[in-house]
Amino acid sequence: MALDRWIALALFFVCVLYGYSAYFLMDDLLPPIMRRSPIWPSSFPKVLAVGGVLMSLSVLFNLERSSEQPQSDINLSRLWEYNVGQAVLLLGLMVVYAILLRPFGFLGSTFLFLVGGSLILGERRFGLMALVSAIAAGTVWYLVDAVLGIFLSPFPFFLMGS
Repeated sequence: MALDRWIALALFFVCVLYGYSAYFLMDDLLPPIMRRSPIWPSSFPKVLAVGGVLMSLSVLFNLERSSEQPQSDINLSRLWEYNVGQAVLLLGLMVVYAILLRPFGFLGSTFLFLVGGSLILGERRFGLMALVSAIAAGTVWYLVDAVLGIFLSPFPFFLMGS
């Protein structure tokens, strides 16, 4: 089996577990007043789980490839030719983002994550990068906090007062 199908199989199992926790574990913990809300905190994880299962099944059953494309697998003996370093750096940046989320707040850590990620991927227009990162972090914070009603601490803990 090709490498992309092995990865799709692993993602399939991850999405099934994620969907199980979203459908059965997260909803049981909701207070009764939240159960009357049209959008629950588990709504987006449910959509992600279903989408992930469908996408991984499409790769597993070769639905994404046309009949005209040549069958080319990833050559693991030439792994250094791929951007593995960028992928590892992005994974490390995700870990740093998770660690800095509480001390720096959502806005600061998300801004730094987006700037760092775009630097790793090769973007060098720093002004545009900072502007887009600030707008994206602020927009996501507003949507999660004001629209969905899920509190995210926007600022570092020492600026919040308690």
